[in-house]
Amino acid sequence: MSVSKPPPAPSSSSSSSSSSHLTIPPPPLSTSATGSSTSPSLSPSPSVTPHSSAPPPSPVKISMQEHFAINVCPGPILPIPQISDFFPRFHDYPCTPPPPREKKILKEETFNGEVGGGDKDKDRRGENDGERGELQDSDDEDTYLGTLEFSLHFDEENNCLHCTIHKAKGLKAMDSNGLADPYVKLHLLPGASKANKLRTKTLKNTLNPVWNETLVYHGITAADMTTKTLRLCVCDMDRLGRNEFIGEVRVALKKLKEGENKRYNMGLERIAQNKEANNQTVESGAPVAEEERGRILVSLCYNTEKGTLLVGIIRCAHLAAMDSNGYSDPFVKIMLQPDMGKKSKYKTTVKKKTLNPEFNEEFSYEVSLDQLAKKTLEISVWDYDLGMSNDFIGGVELGIKASGQRLRHWFECLKNKGKKVEYWHTLTQQGAPSSDKPD
Repeated sequence: MSVSKPPPAPSSSSSSSSSSHLTIPPPPLSTSATGSSTSPSLSPSPSVTPHSSAPPPSPVKISMQEHFAINVCPGPILPIPQISDFFPRFHDYPCTPPPPREKKILKEETFNGEVGGGDKDKDRRGENDGERGELQDSDDEDTYLGTLEFSLHFDEENNCLHCTIHKAKGLKAMDSNGLADPYVKLHLLPGASKANKLRTKTLKNTLNPVWNETLVYHGITAADMTTKTLRLCVCDMDRLGRNEFIGEVRVALKKLKEGENKRYNMGLERIAQNKEANNQTVESGAPVAEEERGRILVSLCYNTEKGTLLVGIIRCAHLAAMDSNGYSDPFVKIMLQPDMGKKSKYKTTVKKKTLNPEFNEEFSYEVSLDQLAKKTLEISVWDYDLGMSNDFIGGVELGIKASGQRLRHWFECLKNKGKKVEYWHTLTQQGAPSSDKPD
């Protein structure tokens, strides 16, 4: 009985090639091309042991863009935070309001006596979004600015408006120490300028200042009282920076009766469009142009015993600013025409850096009453410039050729001999010379 020999074992080269074929898959491109040309000897034989593994699948193709996306952005892409997420007031569309501040919750607890006032405040502001927007436009949405107590008195006989600033109460803190350095500034509207600005003294480190200070507007007529508005601004004095505005109140002077001393206690407000209110009548025509030049208070008295005319230059008010600093250096010239020589020309002293000068100077002319009726008194206001030509501000003529209030003033002087007659006159371009030499 013959025993057949087992088949010879495969060579090492063939086994290594078959093992490499099982472990390392061929490239994808060469697989299809070589699959038909591969010899049967390299194919797996039926004598392969059961523990041999199947060839792994082909590797997944990944593009370059996907490769960078996986490495750079491993997670979901989140939206970029906007500035409006931190400041909801900048939203142009309705949004969830920010949580209320602590002081709002305290207010609800105080007035309603229950906790959770912040939620009610949310609902209320959610229903009235427009109202919420108005509040958030200002940093002082719930800030109490304080109150101002003052009194006004109009003296029609002397054409004076007396403004007495008594005190302020509960002003808003403007400094880092929780206090303020308040003062009150007054303007007449329309046409607010340095010429009609008055100001109280500054009180340091207080939120409840007491001034008891009286400021007087001169040259205010009954016609002005029907058209003017008084604005009182409370400001904080700051030496190192710009003065800060706290609040203001406005009073229409037409509500103030002649001779009445009326007391006010008003809450401060922040009123917008101040510049528009100041200039609302700038384009109204010639009366405003004359008013901007200012007014002058003149007194006339004829002394029959001495045969002299006494001319008093008392004060000017609301003069036009002629210098770059917003002020003028005014003085007054007077001349009795026809020319009587050097004795007919006088001038007052120069008042530096003011638009409301007070002169209180008197001059005399020796002239008979008959001759005086034919003469004209020329009064002119000038701005003094050192080494240069003086600037003409405005003038007024009193005499038989005048008209209106100027003629009335002249007639009363001639009629009431020995009596001093005072009148306010509006300065105009009348009598403006072509040039004036410095003297």
